[in-house]
Formats: sequence, C-alpha cells, structure tokens
Amino acid sequence: MTLLIDPPNSPGHGRLWSHLASDTSYAELHRFAQSLGIPQRGFDRDHYDIPAERYESVIAAGAVPVSSRELISRLLAAGLRRRKASTLAPKKAGRSLIRASRLRPGDRVAVVAPAGPVVPERLDRGIDVLASWGLSVTVAEHVRGTHERFGYLASDDAARADDLMRAWCDPEVQAVFCARGGYGVQRMVDLLDWESIAAAGPKVLVGFSDVTALHQAFAARLGLSTIHGPVVTSLGSGDDESRAHLQALLFEPAPGVSLTPSSVDSVVGGRAEGVLVGGNLAMLASEVGTRNSLRAAASIAVLEEIGEETYRLDRMLTQLLRTGWFDDVLGIVLGTFTDCGLPATLRELAEDRLAPLGVPLLWGAPIGHDDRNLAFPYGVPAVLDADAGTLVLREPALL
Repeated sequence: MTLLIDPPNSPGHGRLWSHLASDTSYAELHRFAQSLGIPQRGFDRDHYDIPAERYESVIAAGAVPVSSRELISRLLAAGLRRRKASTLAPKKAGRSLIRASRLRPGDRVAVVAPAGPVVPERLDRGIDVLASWGLSVTVAEHVRGTHERFGYLASDDAARADDLMRAWCDPEVQAVFCARGGYGVQRMVDLLDWESIAAAGPKVLVGFSDVTALHQAFAARLGLSTIHGPVVTSLGSGDDESRAHLQALLFEPAPGVSLTPSSVDSVVGGRAEGVLVGGNLAMLASEVGTRNSLRAAASIAVLEEIGEETYRLDRMLTQLLRTGWFDDVLGIVLGTFTDCGLPATLRELAEDRLAPLGVPLLWGAPIGHDDRNLAFPYGVPAVLDADAGTLVLREPALL
C-alpha cells in the first residue's frame, strides 16, 4: 500500500489533525481523498489534513498508519515532499514559477473553451493532432457550444469556468488545452476557485491570444508556470515546426531550446537573462489594475498581437508604460503583429515607445498569430542576446 496516514498529533483550530499522503503520486492521493469525500481545500503542499475523528475511517478505507517521521521520510525518498517554496502561491515578479511534470504517451488531457466558440472541423483536426501524440483526449461539455445571446462566447461565463475547474481538478487529467482564444477569458477568470486549483497541484495549461489572461492569473495568483502556445483549433492548421516545437516542449523538455530558430532583428542591442512573461498585448494592457496582472519586472517580456491599428498598439504600450508594467524589465522580445499595419511603421512605434527603456529589444520572433507560433513557458529562465538576435530557454519548460 502506498497511502499513508500519521497519528492525529498536529494541533490546529482547536482540534488535532493527521496527515494523509502517498509515496507514489499526488494523483493517487487525490483520487483516494476524492473517494472519501475529503474536500480539496484540505490539501496542503503534499498531504491532506485529516481531523482526528476521521483517522480510523481513513485507515479502514486503505491508508496505512505510520509515524510522522516515517511519513516524511517516505515522501522525501519518493521525491514527493514539497517545501513551502514549491507550493502554489503568489511570487514576486521576476521569480521562477513552479513547473508541472512533462507529459507522457497515454496521459489524459482535457480540452476546454474559456473564450469564444469553435469551428468544429478545426477543433477535430486539433484533437487528432493531440491523439497522434499518444494522448487520451477528453472534450469538456461546453466546448462545442455557443452563448444564447452573445455569439462571441462558447457558453455562459459560469459554464466555461466550471468546465475549466472540472478539468483541472480531475486527478486523471495531466494537462488542459484551450480550444481557442477570442474574447471571453476575462469574463470567467474571476469565477474560478483558486483554492481548489492550487489543491489539485501543478498541471500543464496551453493556449495563447486571449488565454494570456489565464496565464497571467495562474502566474500572479499561484506562481504557476503555464505554456503560451498554439490552441487546439490552430494545431491542425499551423505549420509543422510549431507542432513539433510544442510536442517537444511538452514531452521532451530540455534546456537550450531556441525560440528564434532563425536570427531575428535587433532594435536595441545587448544581453539579458530572466524569466519569461507576456503574451497578447491587448490582454496585458487590460489586465493592469487587477489582481491577476503580473508585471515584467526582472523578466524578459514577450509581446504579440493581431488585427489592431497602429494607434491602438501605441495606446496599449503607453498604458503599460504609464502603469509601471515595464518598470525594471530586463529585455523585450516582440513577436508577430499580424494584420496590424505596415512593418516599417510598427518598428518605428517599437523604437519610439520601447527603445527608450534601454534594454535589449528584438523584433519579429516567430511567436503570435501567424502559422508559425512557437510556444514558450511562463516563468522559466531564458537568455536574450539581442546582438545575435536570439532567445533561448536556459532551463526545461517542464519537469
């Protein structure tokens, strides 16, 4: 047996508590607790807190009684002991974020639609790509739906939030893929139960565009690294390099992965090292002032956008500058700005608004809404060499 429980000898809130743990996996622990009706809010880093009156019933259900010392030693031996520094909790801007485990063939993953409705054929092609990677794919209830009144939403806010919660808190699910972007994430993100998400532990979250609002929230609220990368509906239509890059990032993460396979243009030279943050420019600007916003301090900011006039991009960048989002940024990488005007004009805007920050600045990285959209991990250290025109991960995206 691998489920362990120590005696009720830990005082708190006027009663005694035991600790329930597994020396095999958190997934096994969550399944066992769920089967006994133990709420996820009882999960603390690497164990569940169990009140003394439930001690005997948990043993009867299959947990093995051990001493507190043995429980800790077995967790340490299994590599499942989590210190406070590795728990899901807010971290200062610029700190490395907690990474989830890499995916393996046979893992179950869930597809959710936190924003807009999908084109069924594009969704099916993307699901086929995930299945071709050896993943078992579950599609959430409202992914193929459309809001009764607002056709730009996949369903009502509560339903979209519930789909994400069910997927994340399912102990069998190892990763959550967003079906598409489009407006809507900001309407549902504050309906999520962040305590339950934290209790479920680190998992992989993949998406881009308006999914930036989720990346920011998971980072700011939980200190959790997520993957800014192709959504499911773009997996079947994007280019081979983007698919291969994401697959390697998820299944065979390694240091030294380049986000600029070909050298890109330098606007301001220099070199910087820091964790990655950023995503869709409009989402970053509109998140400022909420508790979900994670600033670019002590970080390398990566920005992309689609379908915005130059003056609107100017407004967004100015908003981020005025609110201090860029304060103490170490470097900036501009991805693709699809259908946003003439490249020469956009570069002039970057030089006008961002070059005065005096940090290394790259232009034209293959990240964004073009067919080539290379995934990058939030909160993972990278090296920006603007003289060479490169951005390279210093550490693996996942564990």
